[in-house]
Order: sequence, then C-alpha cells, then structure tokens
Amino acid sequence: MLNKKSVDDINVKGQRVLVRCDFNVPLKDGQITDENRLVAALPTIKKLIADGGKVILCSHLGKPKGEPKPELSLAPVAVRLSQLLGQEVKFAADPNVVGPNAKAAVEAMKDGDVVLLENTRYRAEETKNGEEFSKELASLADVFVNDAFGTAHRAHCSNVGVTQYVKTSVVGYLMEKEINFLGNAVNNPERPFVAILGGAKVADKLNVISNLLEKCDTLIIGGGMAFTFLKAKGYEVGISLVDETKIDYCKEMMEKAEKLGKKLLLPVDTVAAKAFPNPIDAQIETVEVDADKMPADMMGLDIGSKTAQMYAEAVKSAKTVVWNGPMGVFENPVLAKGTIAVAKSLAETDATTIIGGGDSAAAVNQLGFGDKMTHISTGGGASLEFLEGKDLPGVVAANDK
Repeated sequence: MLNKKSVDDINVKGQRVLVRCDFNVPLKDGQITDENRLVAALPTIKKLIADGGKVILCSHLGKPKGEPKPELSLAPVAVRLSQLLGQEVKFAADPNVVGPNAKAAVEAMKDGDVVLLENTRYRAEETKNGEEFSKELASLADVFVNDAFGTAHRAHCSNVGVTQYVKTSVVGYLMEKEINFLGNAVNNPERPFVAILGGAKVADKLNVISNLLEKCDTLIIGGGMAFTFLKAKGYEVGISLVDETKIDYCKEMMEKAEKLGKKLLLPVDTVAAKAFPNPIDAQIETVEVDADKMPADMMGLDIGSKTAQMYAEAVKSAKTVVWNGPMGVFENPVLAKGTIAVAKSLAETDATTIIGGGDSAAAVNQLGFGDKMTHISTGGGASLEFLEGKDLPGVVAANDK
C-alpha cells in the first residue's frame, strides 16, 4: 500500500497533468478564512510547473450536493492561488465542471500554465464514482496526480474513477508524506510506540482501538470516550457521556490489552461540572475516578491534573506517538487544560509525533503547538481509517513503484 509512484517518478514536460487537491477551505463572504490547505498543496503544484507540465487543478468545496451553488464556487481559490504562486491560475467557470470553458482553457495551455476547474461536487456523479464524469475528467489529462489525503478514504470520480482512464496515476508530495508518516507509524514504528485516543464517542474509534492495541506498546484513552471504559470497570461516572451499547466492547479491549501485554491507560481523575459549562466560568471541580468518588449529578469534561501528569510521563520515553482526539472540551478554555498538557508533553519529546487530523489537529494548532509536531495530518476521517488498518481507495488507485 505504501510503495506508490510519486511526482518524482514521472516526466511531465508538455503533458497535461490533472491534480486532485484538497481545496475544501472555509469561506466567509467569499473570503478564505484559513488557507492551510492551499499552502500544503503548493510544493506539488510548483514541482509540476517547474517540470513543464500543463497543470490542471481540481477539488471539491463543501457539500453542494450535485448542483451548482455560487457560494461554493472555487473562484476565490483561483484568486488566492494566483497570489501564492506568483502566476495566473486561470479559473474555468463551468457549472458542469468539464464544460466549454474548461476544454478551451486546457486547449490553450502552454507548458507551466495552471488552470483550476470548478467544484467537482457540482456534479452528482462525483460522490457516486460515476463512469461518465470520471471519463470527462480523464479526457483533459495525460497524467493524474492525487494530492488530496482528506478524501483518500472515499472512492469518488476525481480521485479514484479518473485513474481507470488515465495511464499514469501517482501521488503528490502531501499524499506521500501522509502515507509515510501514518503508514510507518502504524506498520513499522520506532518503539516504544504510544497511541493517544480521545474525542467524544467510543463508537467512532472501535476498530482504531482494536488495531492500535495490536501495534502500539501503550494506549492512552481520554476525552468523552474514556467514561464508557470507566463504567466497564465498574466505576461511578455520574452523568458523563457513556455508550451503554459499547460497555462489553470496552471490557473486551481491556482484556485484549492484558492478553497482549500492552498498557492501557485510563483517567484517574476528571474535571467535572453539573452541566455543560455555559457560561464558560461554570462551577467545576476535580474528582478522583475511583469506584464511588464521582457525584451522581456531575459529568466529566476533561482529564484531571493527575491523569495529565501520568499521560505526560507515558509520552516521555516514547519514540513514536500518534494522537487522535482531544482530552476534553478543549474549545472551552476552562476545560482545555488536559488537552494542553498532552500537547505540551508531545511538543517537548524527541519522539516522532503524528497528529491524526480533525479535532486534534485543530486543538494542536489553536493551542500554538503546531510547529512542534513532526506531522499533522490533513485528513480527519482518512487518518482514522488509516489507523484502523484499512486500505484507502484514493491511495490504492495510484500506480505502484
């Protein structure tokens, strides 16, 4: 799965190169409010320009559900990309994506030119991986480059379907980086390997927990999902978030950890409140998690300081750390201390630190630790499926070396 051809393995001079990027950026009043994804795509685009390719970019944006929605047009992306690249990115405004504008723009391209197609999800077939739209996209290109890890876990026309009608399909630098970091972390980690899982629901991470227990040396559990484990141990958890249907599963996982000789760490104390704190400064207290310390009318909303210290200790000696999901309701400053403590411990370690997209990436960036991490994944769902050990259609579709 990890031995894929990349942009370094091909010669694109004079070739039409269709590049699937992840330009699914937040827009407010037609302005891009966070351009991380654009910046992340630049190395691949610049490489293809420098090598004399005719670079045709495509991406989805939001959920237009198969019809043209002007507020979800990629036009603002073309404007900002032109500025970032220092050359014109010609926008092909076609409601059906591969229309007369796109065809004419591609026809007129010289080596090193860049064209951006309209939002691929303007077409209903895109998310169904329909044959006709896949063929239309392929008709514009001699070579296909997939650099959109955020959609790699979905089989759509613009990342999987198109590869059936183009002879050469490779991955871009961003995809290559994701495959190397996440793939190696899971399949060939430097040990000790510590995995940290947080977030609200156990159900979202069932297969991840099971797969990581087989691969890692220590599995740390925090966030809302910890309370189903604590309840499975027979502890009082008050009105904390619990998935009653997953209690037996949590028991199984604790048994599995014991059988495999792996450490499974759960919170020993929690920051609790009577209700979801609103206003932010609602009354909170730190409660020991032991059998009956948790008041029946309170809910745990962050890991406590003893737990944070224990988790930080576990990270200290690690050589590889993968983290997916915050330790508490980090958006609320009062309940962010646990997530901050874990982020800080990762920032201070010499280990390879990999943040698995989604909320954990947002937390690390918002709390100012982003530049201290080895790798922050650009895909939430995709990185989770990677950690589950699943094959990602968008990766599998690229040519092997």
